Amino acid sequence: MSAGIRWSAGDGPLAGCAILELASPPLNELGEAALAALERFVAEALPEARGVLITSALERGFCAGADLVGLAEGLASEPDAQARVRAFLERIGAVFTALDTCPVPVVGAVHGAVFGGGLELALCCDVLVADPSARFGFPELRLGLIPGFGGLARLSRDLGQARLRDLLLTGRSLSAEAALRAGLVSQRVGAGQQRAVAERVLAQAVRHPPAATAAAKRLLKPVDPALLQREVDTFCELLRAPDVLEALTQFVARSDPLPYVARPQEAP
Repeated sequence: MSAGIRWSAGDGPLAGCAILELASPPLNELGEAALAALERFVAEALPEARGVLITSALERGFCAGADLVGLAEGLASEPDAQARVRAFLERIGAVFTALDTCPVPVVGAVHGAVFGGGLELALCCDVLVADPSARFGFPELRLGLIPGFGGLARLSRDLGQARLRDLLLTGRSLSAEAALRAGLVSQRVGAGQQRAVAERVLAQAVRHPPAATAAAKRLLKPVDPALLQREVDTFCELLRAPDVLEALTQFVARSDPLPYVARPQEAP
């Protein structure tokens, strides 16, 4: 278990459930270490779990997305960086698909930044409970990239093409209230209440017969493997452009925290 991603067994009404906490400052960026921890969770905890709760232990938010600093450094210094990025995308895609398609309920409790890869992780949840501070968005186009962890396939399934195009092409974000109206979030709760409410939602969900829950999820959450693969292929193709490395290098050089989400413009 990684210090940055930890999991534990639930108790009481959540007995038999797995609690997955993101806890890697500054804001749970998803790099190699996080991926390895998620792979261990999927291999060791997920098969035995009656349900899963995903949350962040950091006050600042849920997850700011991929480890762009690590990506930029790798592209600048490693001769086989392109191949390593593709391998990373394939691995994290498999983890997210395992979470998305597992037969048990998966409930997410989110707050603060839910951006890029963090939004892609949240989209693997069956139900999302959001603190009023939560903001959702895909800022990847600002860096010359697209989401690469399956976010386009899953958001087009869950939110619809029109809203997806708006979020992706403009780079604007959704507030918790706007995400609730759009149907991305199941509940917007009081400040700091997202985890407690998510626990109650999960406790209610795991009361049902597992076979019925699994059957319902198969019907409700289709995902096209070919579209997931095209996402990876397109990301890798865009990554070859020189202006992408330049944009990532400028990002790394910035001193302000989370420069690409510091002042997000909200989508209506």
